[in-house]
Amino acid sequence: MMTHAMLTGKTREHLVPLGETHSLQPAALAAFTGLQQAAARDGFQLQPASTFRDFARQRHIWNQKFNGERPLLDKNSQPLVAAALSVAERCAAILRWSALPGASRHHWGTELDIYDPSRLPQGARLQLEPWEYQADGYFAELNDWLTAHMAQFDFYRPFAHDRGGVAIEPWHISYHPLARPAAQQLTPEVILEAWQHEDIAGDAWLRPHLPDIFSRFIMNIDED
Repeated sequence: MMTHAMLTGKTREHLVPLGETHSLQPAALAAFTGLQQAAARDGFQLQPASTFRDFARQRHIWNQKFNGERPLLDKNSQPLVAAALSVAERCAAILRWSALPGASRHHWGTELDIYDPSRLPQGARLQLEPWEYQADGYFAELNDWLTAHMAQFDFYRPFAHDRGGVAIEPWHISYHPLARPAAQQLTPEVILEAWQHEDIAGDAWLRPHLPDIFSRFIMNIDED
């Protein structure tokens, strides 16, 4: 069982390193290594763009988007002007693409955002937007390969479909044996506990609406 600190990104004690910049839980790392080796045999260089992300980093991303210091996108990946939106609209727009601090699955050490750097055209920057993984995108073949093979290593996509909350994220894979029990442990109360003495942009609006946010954007996922 994970502690509240593990669930909300306030500790790294459950993690081991993956290369120089990434971390996962040991079982998730072993499974990803197997997936990576299988991908290599079929001609793909499977690499993580993001793995564990701590509470402080998630808060930084959230606050910057809320304050207009980082790009904010609508449901079609088109730019929005944060200052032109109400607090409710701003929070909904952020939640479409980014989790609340303390509520990100990336806190758990079970999640990876993956890509193949060898298929990124020279001069292009990784966006982690759906079009890159869909038909005619850079990573369309990788996406198809993952669909066919990732379950053999106990990975699945929690955001494979648009369920009216988080946008489709074909790059996001989750290690099911550890991620599912973590999801069952996370509650609005655990998130609020992590927010104590923290500067969370939009806090006054978020707190009373957290149960609805939790239902729509945190628990409203594909299970396997």
